[in-house]
Amino acid sequence: MAVLHFRRIERRRTARVALCVDLVVKGESGEGERFETAARTSSVSGHGGMMMLKAVVVLGQMLVLTNSNSGQNVECRVVSTKTTKDGITTVAFEFTTDRVNFWKMSFPASGAKPLRRAPRTALESVAAR
Repeated sequence: MAVLHFRRIERRRTARVALCVDLVVKGESGEGERFETAARTSSVSGHGGMMMLKAVVVLGQMLVLTNSNSGQNVECRVVSTKTTKDGITTVAFEFTTDRVNFWKMSFPASGAKPLRRAPRTALESVAAR
């Protein structure tokens, strides 16, 4: 597990990756009105992500995301929201189904340690030239 801070251990199921993906977000407001809006992720993981959204959403709300690059749809649940001063909401979400490759990339297994390169010796660096 990766250590974020000396008192906190990373507990995510898969690692987060800083990745901007354009999305189309569909949902229903608290008044029952359907909405469809564009959004962009700031980070993603194998189980969800975080996006910047102009629509107002609440914890536990179900949304349908469409990946603008692949056209793939997936249902997700809002797990955290934070509104900034300029009215943009940062929304953390998790997919409701497992084994979905919505981001079209692979993530390391839970608890996997990053690969580390062995330091090069002076002789190896001269031979590589």
